[in-house]
Amino acid sequence: MVDTSLSKKKDPDQPEISLPTLKSQRTKMGKSEDNEKKKKIKDVEISVPIVYGNAAFWLGKKASEYQSHKWTVYVRGATNEDLSVVVKRAVFQLHSSFNNPTRVVESAPFELSESGWGEFEIAITLFFHNDVCEKPLNLYHHLKLYPEDESGPMSTKKPVVVESYDEVVFTEPSESFLARVQNHPAVTFPRLPAGVTLPPPVSTEDESKKKRGDTKDHPLSQWFLNFSEADELLQLAAARQQVQAHIAKLRRQISLTDGQNQQFKPL
Repeated sequence: MVDTSLSKKKDPDQPEISLPTLKSQRTKMGKSEDNEKKKKIKDVEISVPIVYGNAAFWLGKKASEYQSHKWTVYVRGATNEDLSVVVKRAVFQLHSSFNNPTRVVESAPFELSESGWGEFEIAITLFFHNDVCEKPLNLYHHLKLYPEDESGPMSTKKPVVVESYDEVVFTEPSESFLARVQNHPAVTFPRLPAGVTLPPPVSTEDESKKKRGDTKDHPLSQWFLNFSEADELLQLAAARQQVQAHIAKLRRQISLTDGQNQQFKPL
């Protein structure tokens, strides 16, 4: 897929955001051996849109040299829904200089906060519930603390936000998985083949726990980026226009070169 970058006018009231590629990935999870024993629905795919990234605040001039930023790295639903219906736990692997660099988060929201001064790659491993997939998903995020425009002044009120989108796709899901999530907003539910019916959904989630799991009222939610199909279509259309314009320019240059070569051909 072609990477495209958003281009927006700078607004003094907006965070210093490193804008991501919209819908940058579509990851298909392989069939697990455990699910071979379960009743599966063939020719069906179920997708879970997720966003992972970080938000970092500069702590100001009075902060210590080695504790200059406070940051949060997270995995959230693309529309801020509770992911615990699919994700069982998340493991964040930090730089070895941190105390206890392997951090395990057993419940939503799947995030952790730290402070420091350096940027580094964070490995994120998502483990799913047994009826979803027995194989974990590995993600990699480069922690970003400093704005792209290094010459500009830093602000304690505007975070640096970097996020990536991934549509996690489960092929031939088990019947129990489909039945459990058929009305859940975090899941893109498929059209079922003719003749396939599911039992009515039974809510087993504690409502207060579910409320804690979503990120709609998260303290950082005002800074979260909006990943929508409309935005993606606009980006793809803009990228297509740029590519077509570049191709036309190259064709004109080739035509001009060919014409010049024709003039210098010996008789």
